[in-house]
Amino acid sequence: MIDIRQVREDVDGVKVALGRRGVDPTEIDRLFQLDTAARAAVGRRDDLRAQVKTLSKQVGEARRSGDATGADELSTRSRALGDQEAALDDAATRAQHEVREALLYLPNLPAADTPDGAGPEDNVVVRTWPEVPPTYSDAQRMPHWEIGSTLGILDMERGAKLSGSMFPLYRGFGARLLRALTTYALDRHADAFEEIRPPTLVRTETMESTGQLPKFADDAYHLERDDLWAIPTAEAPLTSMARGDILDEDELPMRLMAATPCFRRESGSAGRDTRGLLRVHEFDKVELFAYATPDQAPAVHADIVERAEALLVELGLQYRVLSLCAGDIGISAARTFDLEVYAPGVDQWLEVSSISWFSDYQARRGNIRYRPAGGGSPAFVHTLNGSALAWARIWAALVENGRQADGSIVLPEVLHPYLRGEGVIPGPGSMAQ
Repeated sequence: MIDIRQVREDVDGVKVALGRRGVDPTEIDRLFQLDTAARAAVGRRDDLRAQVKTLSKQVGEARRSGDATGADELSTRSRALGDQEAALDDAATRAQHEVREALLYLPNLPAADTPDGAGPEDNVVVRTWPEVPPTYSDAQRMPHWEIGSTLGILDMERGAKLSGSMFPLYRGFGARLLRALTTYALDRHADAFEEIRPPTLVRTETMESTGQLPKFADDAYHLERDDLWAIPTAEAPLTSMARGDILDEDELPMRLMAATPCFRRESGSAGRDTRGLLRVHEFDKVELFAYATPDQAPAVHADIVERAEALLVELGLQYRVLSLCAGDIGISAARTFDLEVYAPGVDQWLEVSSISWFSDYQARRGNIRYRPAGGGSPAFVHTLNGSALAWARIWAALVENGRQADGSIVLPEVLHPYLRGEGVIPGPGSMAQ
């Protein structure tokens, strides 16, 4: 969440910053008013609390001096004020809760270098690879769901039979390819990132810390009986690993990675890109995450982008890097770069990684701080994360890009060691392994 002190000290500046994200300025006015009322309620409660404390001391003094009547009168007044203080405490707690709720729904302030814009159409293409776009053959123009069905490596129908639409089922070489991609990526990042295998089901406060809750509850899978949530990304548990902790500055940047399934309802996707693997409810992903100081954050952000791009180069996939505008970044993000690969079979650019710097927004929600090496009060860390990579669409792009005239699929050489030395998915007429 944003710093409430910033709202108190520069309400107009906050309005301007969040106005870049399309936030109605009246929401900031409402927050300012709620905070003013909450602080006033706390002040009244604390004044009464001080009076009760003073009266309690006077009661003790009166009893010690033998003034029983005076002690009883003071005690009666103390109890009356105590009842008032308890009522004011309830009111102050409710007022503070209203402030927190309002803060939980407000997005982060965009970074100064985040481009202006209202939506995806205003995102800025920073660079593409390769510089000279490749040409694609007729064989590569078949969509991956048709290729997968023909070769027996993707079975959307049986996935739907088991779990409903938009739950893919990979078979044979298709399942092996998915596993190979995960192991390949984990190996590539092992030089700097500690591998974590977090739980897939997490508590409400874990989802709140990253910003998924409360605003996006409809997009998440909730197990009501246990009050647990299926993670939409490993970002959620990785962020909360240090929830409530104070880290030492010499531990930072702390880099973590995790390969997990991810679950998303995609509640707003009806009728839009729902064929094949373009938009699914469950997918596998390798997530890179870091806690950092504010000074370390820009370099960490750049490193995650560079690592994700390096994977795409090694996989031989045409891609572009987009700088997301203020109107299109996620609720928790201050700055985001998206990586999109070109899939010739569907003739679309597919987002395969979103790499974000969250400033101290998530750390405030999760109360994650660090102790400066030079001394001073603990400060909030900065958090960063990015997919490296999300596999469903990478799988689709590889299958479409690698398709040959005979219907076989040639896979990138970098994956061969993870595929028992094999690099070709046999064409029709050969059993997929």
